[in-house]
Amino acid sequence: MDRIAYKGWESCYYLSNGLVELVVTGDVGPRILRFAFVDGENVFCELEEYAGMTGGDGWRNYGGHRLWHAPESQPRTYAPDNDRVEVEEYEDFVRFVQPVEASTGIEKAMDIRLAPDRAQVRVVHRLRNTTLWPVELAPWALSVMAPGGVGILPLPPRGSHDDTLLPTGSLVLWAYTDMADPRWTWGTQFVLLRQDPAAVSSQKVGASVVDGWVAYAWKEHLFVKTFEYEAGARYPDRGCSAELYTDARILEVETLGPLTRLAPGATVQYAETWSLFSGVPVPADDRDVFETVLPHVR
Repeated sequence: MDRIAYKGWESCYYLSNGLVELVVTGDVGPRILRFAFVDGENVFCELEEYAGMTGGDGWRNYGGHRLWHAPESQPRTYAPDNDRVEVEEYEDFVRFVQPVEASTGIEKAMDIRLAPDRAQVRVVHRLRNTTLWPVELAPWALSVMAPGGVGILPLPPRGSHDDTLLPTGSLVLWAYTDMADPRWTWGTQFVLLRQDPAAVSSQKVGASVVDGWVAYAWKEHLFVKTFEYEAGARYPDRGCSAELYTDARILEVETLGPLTRLAPGATVQYAETWSLFSGVPVPADDRDVFETVLPHVR
């Protein structure tokens, strides 16, 4: 790990295992602004108008990867993360700790551990309740992806009417979700959502993804998040463990942990594993996902 200046921030941290590299802000956040093959293109989106900015009372979408707590609401969700973070080095991971949110009493932290011999990172998200009363929340991990790619969301298990009479999962829509929008491809086993800079509206979908993965394909790159799905747990947003959101600038690949009643002084942890692959074409339908994406997921 090296301390570097990056995009106008003086205190950032560069981490690499020789295969992939990350840049994490220390001046704001914590935000993981860059995830790429060494010297390669960043699969995360960085919103340049906010580069180098610190301080202030308004929330900014700096881009990259961030940690929120669900369910979404104003103003709780949009507590600003514009101040310097604490950096703690351990034997095989680095922890980035945000100052306690004044409006919520929640302390956010990320533990980042690079795999020694593969293009893979494990990110453990931590929420600590510093208040004097229990708080109901769920960890919510959001990655803002480079524009122009396709998000891939697995649907709940499929089956026949003869064999499966009861629902096997949920597909969740927002008030602004337009299922006729051409950015969507509604497949039998996967939902694809394209990011289009010419778009004039936002789109979002969520699902109970029991398979424990969601992905983004972009410029022959495949970014895969894997996570643990807890059967029987209560998830936010009407049962969502993964969501895709897009507008004219970004596409977010989001995962969520179960809702928990977090006692005073307690911490909840939620882990994602990120894997990055090259030479993977952007899929257009279910068949493409089966042929080019699933072999890497498995």
